[in-house]
Amino acid sequence: MRRLWLIFSQAATVALACLFVVATLKPQWLTREGQPLGALMTQVVSLRTAAPAHGWAPGAGAAGGLGSLADAASLAAPAVVSVTTSRARLRNPHADDPSLAPFFGDRESTQVGMGSGVIVSPEGILLTNNHVIELADEIDVRLSDGRELRAQVVGTDPETDLAVLKIALDHLPAITLGRPQDLRVGDTLLAIGNPFNVGQTVTAGIVSALGRNGLQLSTFESFIQTDAAINPGNSGGALVNSRGQLVGINTAIYSRNGGSNGIGFAIPTDVAQRVMEGLLRDGVVRRGWIGVEPRELTSDFIENFKLPIKQGVLITGVLQDGPASKGGLKPGDVVVAVAGQPVASVAQLLNSVAALAPGQPAKVGIQRGAKTLELTLDVIQRKPQPARPAR
Repeated sequence: MRRLWLIFSQAATVALACLFVVATLKPQWLTREGQPLGALMTQVVSLRTAAPAHGWAPGAGAAGGLGSLADAASLAAPAVVSVTTSRARLRNPHADDPSLAPFFGDRESTQVGMGSGVIVSPEGILLTNNHVIELADEIDVRLSDGRELRAQVVGTDPETDLAVLKIALDHLPAITLGRPQDLRVGDTLLAIGNPFNVGQTVTAGIVSALGRNGLQLSTFESFIQTDAAINPGNSGGALVNSRGQLVGINTAIYSRNGGSNGIGFAIPTDVAQRVMEGLLRDGVVRRGWIGVEPRELTSDFIENFKLPIKQGVLITGVLQDGPASKGGLKPGDVVVAVAGQPVASVAQLLNSVAALAPGQPAKVGIQRGAKTLELTLDVIQRKPQPARPAR
């Protein structure tokens, strides 16, 4: 047996040596269907090392290559438009004096603003930011295929910084709405818009955070934060997932110099859809209101009053004869739930109350000292609030 093993080992060694010599001196002898064996092995190794982990799939196997987001971009980009706004400057009464005219320049000059928008319906309905079209006398839209036309304002909602426009064109490419509630931190995103008016631009990043609030950009905040490059001109543009579905409307950036620092914010499409439906149906967004002054609940307050809870919203004031006052809510109470949904911050309380239907009763869970109570409040409609200054 040992002798047979030695013969086999020697034969294998000689065969490998011959193969090495042939591969070095006559590689053309070692082919498969005209392709060198070495090249085939290189391809296999390359495919293995380039293979994405855990099913990273956008564009896999397509012309875009492994891990490409080209398919998502090609689906979403046609529905993203450039928005140009203009407003006639106020004329100085002395501008008609020929001797003073040189000091006032062109009397027909206009102030021009730039932004982006997203076509969400084949009937010509667009979403953009309120601050993009605010105070504009004329709004012009340019599609990715080069068509240009004037847009009409359907309605605006300064409290979420959203606006709905309408254009009259046939064969419009409408984007598909995604589910922002399914997003996770780390998911891939694309931002599409017209930064600095250079033309439609696609940038890529990830979900950096969800539910961002307290930024004082609008009254109702629950932003998607992303590191996809967003710059001036991207406002109103699309934030899309790896399937090319719209998950947010790009709204703001955190920047000290006006450029992208990798911190951008977008309004989730579920919020945008509710606002759009309200504006299309009623011309206004109907929101609930109960008449309270809320404040963040601190650990010191919980400890001092020995509350058996860890989170909620402290009520510091109740408007006399308002829904909360009539329903029995008192200063010092802590709201822990609205309509069965827990609330842990002032922003969550505002959003939860705003989502209530005006004219309908709603259950509000509170903590009053050691007592846990549930009150029924008759919600009324919130009065529209003035727009915040543009940032």
